[in-house]
Amino acid sequence: MEFKKISETQNPLFKRKEVQFSVHANATPSHTEIQKLASEKFSSGLETVAVKRIHAKFGSKTFIISANIYSSKEDKIKTEPKKKEKKK
Repeated sequence: MEFKKISETQNPLFKRKEVQFSVHANATPSHTEIQKLASEKFSSGLETVAVKRIHAKFGSKTFIISANIYSSKEDKIKTEPKKKEKKK
């Protein structure tokens, strides 16, 4: 997978980096693949990465990914919305 950073914004209120990057791949990458790639490229832990969106234009092999990289796992848990299974 080819990686290219588009933007990186520091958000001190939520203690995170809001990043946007593009990936060139033959198939749509999964959220776990993107988490691993982002944690390697931005030198953070796997549990601190939250993938928000994977977007591609029809017929294109380039995917635009939006993700949040938190400073700690606790900050991610406080800020990110809970999934339905975990709410119960």
